[in-house]
Amino acid sequence: MKKLSNITVKEFREILARLGLQPLRTAGGHEIWMKSGLRRTIVFQTHVEPIPEFVVRNAIRDLGMTRQEFMDILEEI
Repeated sequence: MKKLSNITVKEFREILARLGLQPLRTAGGHEIWMKSGLRRTIVFQTHVEPIPEFVVRNAIRDLGMTRQEFMDILEEI
């Protein structure tokens, strides 16, 4: 079973894409993803592997999801 503390950049991108987000741009070592209706963009570093847990937790909150909903999508990948 996956944990929030060991999600790869590839897995995180796949989850965001499945949720309907699209990459806006890459600025330096950061990717910025957006979807209409979100209050904030999702920003993460592409050169840090795995994604830090606090970044994943913030994304879950900004997406309006529960941890379990996020983990269900992660398990499908």
